[in-house]
Amino acid sequence: MKLETLEQINIERAARRPVFVVTDVASGEQRLVKAADLAADPLREELAKQLRMGRSAMIEADGRKLFVNVHAPTAQLVVIGAVHISQALVPMARALGYDVTVVDPRTAFASPERFPDVPLIAEWPDEALPRLNVDRFTAFVAVTHDPKIDDPALLHAFKSGCFYIGALGSRKTHARRVERLKAQGASDAEIASIHAPIGLAIGAVSPGEVAVSIMAEITAALRLPKAGAP
Repeated sequence: MKLETLEQINIERAARRPVFVVTDVASGEQRLVKAADLAADPLREELAKQLRMGRSAMIEADGRKLFVNVHAPTAQLVVIGAVHISQALVPMARALGYDVTVVDPRTAFASPERFPDVPLIAEWPDEALPRLNVDRFTAFVAVTHDPKIDDPALLHAFKSGCFYIGALGSRKTHARRVERLKAQGASDAEIASIHAPIGLAIGAVSPGEVAVSIMAEITAALRLPKAGAP
């Protein structure tokens, strides 16, 4: 690999932008494809597929064997609320390779004893979230049941392009949440992006079961093709 190519990869990765190296197996010729150029690339569908799966692969195009090396940002999970569900959710997410951060201004909940070896930010979301680089490779979960904490967090998530946004609560709770968010300027499209009630409908009851349903829904959002996408 050329030094210039390696330098470009490092720049893109530092900015949490995906980048691809496409190598012609026969000739060894390589080219770099940045996320900004993906839509115009002749291999865009295959590259998008491999990015969605988060893995490198051998492909064929125009009779040539090509190896696609995918450099994707590590997916991260931001959990708003250091509650019982979060205690079950965090280790599951970490086992699946997510970088996890828990945000909750309530220090009685956001304690190292409850969340050992997990980054904890005991601050209000509007103070904590701007530092976390929430982006399109971020899953965002609001589970405090406290509008003073969840609502500003969700408003931040809307502006950050997260691939998944979920909020805990019944349909009645969510209906009240929708009214509050609209009153604060949230659009219909932004509100529609919230998965609520959160998690896949598996009949979950315990915090552990709810956590399983949430991680399953996050995984589907990350790995399955979106409507109209390759």
